[in-house]
Amino acid sequence: MRGLTGTGPSRGPASAQAVSTAAAVLTALALFAAACGTGGTGARDEGPAHADAAQKAPAAAAPSPNPSQTYSKVDAVALVKADPAVSATVKRDLKPCAGDQYPVDVTYGDLTGSPAEDIVVNVLTCGDAVGVGAYVYREESGGYKNVFKAEESPVYAEIDRGDLSVTKQVYEKGDPVSSPSGENVITYGWTAGRFVQQDFHHTDYGNATGSGGATPVPSAAG
Repeated sequence: MRGLTGTGPSRGPASAQAVSTAAAVLTALALFAAACGTGGTGARDEGPAHADAAQKAPAAAAPSPNPSQTYSKVDAVALVKADPAVSATVKRDLKPCAGDQYPVDVTYGDLTGSPAEDIVVNVLTCGDAVGVGAYVYREESGGYKNVFKAEESPVYAEIDRGDLSVTKQVYEKGDPVSSPSGENVITYGWTAGRFVQQDFHHTDYGNATGSGGATPVPSAAG
């Protein structure tokens, strides 16, 4: 290859032969490149284009956080104890089970369409985690207002696809706490500033000896 780039006053036979050889090599390379461009599977033709497109494609933007997916954590125990709608019995029995661990379940979510997340609080017993009270709080005027309560134990409330679902276990005479005869599930939707019952269904468990009878329907506060 030195003959292609070397300089000098004259070229001898060896130099001419080197130039001729180099020209032949370049011609062969050109023919080889042309054959690759028109034959084969086409992978070589498309490869550089894809690589170039990938380099020029803008990076996918990270999804921006949804305001409705943010919430402000609250002291649920203090909220329940300061709530005049909560019965004195629930407040009196709401004590730590161990250390400073209170038997409460807290869920944040959208139930009422408020700009801030609503708060569902279930108060349980320490020994067997039986629900003794279920409450929903909605942020209003910088504070939280009780817009739903159910204190007919055992009861448990949760958010189900934007609706409030309240489960109440049904016990027949002689049923142990761990084995209710069935359960009632009541679904509420937020309408005109309050929770309105939308659905109700009852399930009998395998050990049921009766229909379960009528049970009180949790009341909606507001």
